[in-house]
Amino acid sequence: MPAGDVVTSDESGLIRNCISGDERSCRLFVQKYQRLVFAICLRILGQRQDAEDAAQDIFLRIFRALDRWEPGRPLKPWLTTIAVNRCRTLLKKRQSESSRVRSVREVIEFCSPAATAADLAMAEELELALSKLRREYRLCFELYYRDEYSCVEIAEILDRPVNTVKTWLHRARRELADLLSRRGIAEEEGYVSVAS
Repeated sequence: MPAGDVVTSDESGLIRNCISGDERSCRLFVQKYQRLVFAICLRILGQRQDAEDAAQDIFLRIFRALDRWEPGRPLKPWLTTIAVNRCRTLLKKRQSESSRVRSVREVIEFCSPAATAADLAMAEELELALSKLRREYRLCFELYYRDEYSCVEIAEILDRPVNTVKTWLHRARRELADLLSRRGIAEEEGYVSVAS
């Protein structure tokens, strides 16, 4: 388990206080995990307002379920599972399944502050290509590369076999490479081509 996934005694205390209804602890918990939850919502739902609404709903659901979290279990994948499942439900409720490409501004948020114009252009092209993938492939790709979850963790989050996750990642990389090459964009190491 990565060191960042180990729940510290401070976090365990924070969680106990949230379960007991301490408002200050609940606010601290939200502050600590709001970027993670919002980023997942934005990636899946694709629209900022929908992501903000979903994130609020997800935190309410997390607080209702917090007493069922197993203390020996890593917290971040558990939170991610709740967020992914809720966003999937919201997607099913949408009447129109039309996807939209994120605005350049939203793409820039995923880039580092020191990103060059070339990096931003590549990020924009990658986002455009990602928007054309099947939802499952895109979600696997983003959980693996952006959030740095392992295939085992992604399988748990998405409730799918590990081999399915590996297949989806392979197909996502292959389709991204194909989409980018058809647009005449040279593949750069680290964007699509990585070891399986």
